[in-house]
Order: sequence, then structure tokens, then C-alpha cells
Amino acid sequence: MSDLCERLQDMKEAGVYRLTCPLEVLRGNVLLSEQRSFEIDLSKVHSKAEFLVAVAHAIQAPDWFGRNFDALADALCDLSWLGESDKGYVLLLLNCDETLGMTVADHAIVADIFNDVVSCWKTAGKPFWIFLA
Repeated sequence: MSDLCERLQDMKEAGVYRLTCPLEVLRGNVLLSEQRSFEIDLSKVHSKAEFLVAVAHAIQAPDWFGRNFDALADALCDLSWLGESDKGYVLLLLNCDETLGMTVADHAIVADIFNDVVSCWKTAGKPFWIFLA
């Protein structure tokens, strides 16, 4: 098992990070760690609405997903419709700029949501990683 794979399983280290290794290295280690992963290409995201649609699509959000920040927080802290992952989760945001394609104010809200999601899953005993690439 690689060091990265071991770190992915360490709930204490889970959080939001800028990806510093090659993408394929992360993907391979996520497979080894047996965590459920979601990839979102943000290259065509230019608004809050487009960001929410991209996330909803990636996580296969249920019909109740309201396409607002409250729904984003609720959905990312739940994920029960996907079946439980015993090992944790990895959200990989590809081609993202500094604000993830949103206004600075909307990005600040999403950053808070991401931190809350990581904490939520730590409370549940599972790591939730968010990588920005």
C-alpha cells in the first residue's frame, strides 16, 4: 500500500486540498483505498447554478436536490442514495480556478460548506477528501 493510499484512509487528515501529485496517482490510490469518488470538470462552470448542476450530476443527486447551497450541504453530508461507503469519499474538482467558476461571495459559501462536509463525515467516522486540480 502506498503512502498516499494510507493517508487517504486517515480520517484526521481528510480535508480540502490543492492536488499536488499527478492526477493518475491520486486516481490509482483512491481505487486502492476503496473509497467512493466523484469527479467534476469545472472548465465550463461560470456561475453558482452551473456549479450546483455539475455537483448534482456527479453525485447522482436525488430529485429532492434543490440546486441551492442548503441542498448542496445536505446532499454531500448524506449520500445515502448511493449506498453506504465503508471507506470514505473523494471529491475531485478538475480544471478549477480560484473561485471554482463562481463569484467570490459564492465561493466563500462553498468553501464553508466543504469544510462542514469534511467535519460531518469525520463525525460519522469516515474520511471525506476534496481535491482541487
